Amino acid sequence: MRTIQGVGVSAGIAIGAIRVLDTADHAVERRVVDDPQAEVERFRAARDAAVAQLKQLRDKTAAEFGEGKAELFDTHQLMLRDPDYVESIEDLIAQSKVNAEYAVNSTAEQFAAMFAAMDNSYMQARAADVKDVSHRVINVLEGKRGGVADEDGGESRIILAEDLAPSETVQLDRAKVLGFVTAKGSANSHTAILARTMGLPAIIGIGDAFDPADDGHAAVIDGTSGLVFVDPDEKTLAEYQGRKAKYEEHLRLLQELKGKPTETKSGQKVRLYANIGRPSDVAAVLANDAEGIGLFRSEFLYLESEDYPTEEFQFQAYKEVAQKMGDRLVVIRTLDIGADKQVGYFNLEHEANPALGYRAIRICLTRPEIFKVQLRALLRASVYGNIAIMLPMITSVQEVRDAKQILEEVKNELRGEHIDFNEHIQVGIMIETPASVIMADELAAEVDFFSIGTNDLTQYTLACDRQNPNLGRFADTHSPAVLRMIKMATEAAHRHGIWCGICGELGADLSLTDTFLEIGLDELSVSPTSVLPLRNAIRNH
Repeated sequence: MRTIQGVGVSAGIAIGAIRVLDTADHAVERRVVDDPQAEVERFRAARDAAVAQLKQLRDKTAAEFGEGKAELFDTHQLMLRDPDYVESIEDLIAQSKVNAEYAVNSTAEQFAAMFAAMDNSYMQARAADVKDVSHRVINVLEGKRGGVADEDGGESRIILAEDLAPSETVQLDRAKVLGFVTAKGSANSHTAILARTMGLPAIIGIGDAFDPADDGHAAVIDGTSGLVFVDPDEKTLAEYQGRKAKYEEHLRLLQELKGKPTETKSGQKVRLYANIGRPSDVAAVLANDAEGIGLFRSEFLYLESEDYPTEEFQFQAYKEVAQKMGDRLVVIRTLDIGADKQVGYFNLEHEANPALGYRAIRICLTRPEIFKVQLRALLRASVYGNIAIMLPMITSVQEVRDAKQILEEVKNELRGEHIDFNEHIQVGIMIETPASVIMADELAAEVDFFSIGTNDLTQYTLACDRQNPNLGRFADTHSPAVLRMIKMATEAAHRHGIWCGICGELGADLSLTDTFLEIGLDELSVSPTSVLPLRNAIRNH
């Protein structure tokens, strides 16, 4: 038996034979061409054919997984039409007189390196997407089929590959795939997201342990722990067969919790909400029976745009979420750009310590022309559902008052234009700095609710950079100091008659659920897939 440690990105256990897929990058030959213009035309034809393939993939994905996941392939089509991408390829062909395959591959490497160098993990994961669409064009140019085909047509297998692109993942026959393991990959990649959507156990990052000779061998994979067992012994096989049966029974029982109240055995009620990043995530919120949205990370509308998103664009996004959620609360965090979320068109200066720098509410208060566009969109959308506004990175009462003053100016503008909005829209703040905890009583008198961002609160309380992998042993999310901060903020909120919740990752930590209930938190907002396990824990308290 050989044991391999990877990174689990999609929970579940799979037991079966391995099928190795040859998805490694192959060298692209550089050739000199006599007619660069003809080569440009050949690229354009291949690009159009690739777009047509992506349209078919989009329809397949929408039919199987819903419109939300299909949006990935809309994005891929936009990548192939991106003026900078196309211009880079065509200029390389024209100026260097090289073949289209080489020009596409070189541009893909250049753009992928650019994404990989960004500080934001979401944007880093886009490096795989640009390679995916470029390889599709190269396949068309070389007369090859696009994506992964099911070649053996036999029994269900565990897929082992160096890497899997999103388009390759979605083309896998789910009836014949038990799970997958890759040498490379990112937990934030669309491939990992698709695995979770498909309900397939998945492990990435096994690195040099990838061995094509494992094809046909028996294996066990655990998508939670990231463990892979090749040729498992009888004891290991029996253990994981038992774990697999328990996990599947656990999932079945969780489904029975849909529609059940989120309250303890003694009758203590907690509102259980979900966190989202884009409108398409609402499908997962509803599928997992969340009672509302406790954090809509609106910065993704900026991260995924090539320029400042317009008022109309944002209005449509907020309106869509509000309408889909009906009368359930939707808490939308205002722009939280900066630190690890960098956007090129904001032209932010390089900072030695961006986590302590120009970010979030500090940008909004000093660039009100950007802030007002978002506030107008939020207020306009507020008549279509139950929207609340949440201000991030607050450290002082004055910041809240300044933000509320800008909000009042926007309200007056809309009144003057006879545009309807919810006059009583809730305004809350994120508690994610020690300063906001210390000033919690004064802040509570200014707002309608607190939502504790535990990721940053931990970072700032313990003076540990959340992006630094060497600080794992010091960045203790269970630190008594962090838990005391949470308790202090909650008690201050209750003294002033407002509600207090958690929207950070810590809210889903089942080992702390009892602690949070004892503290008296009113709301927990977690990833959609964490809703039912958390409801189960609360109901058993």
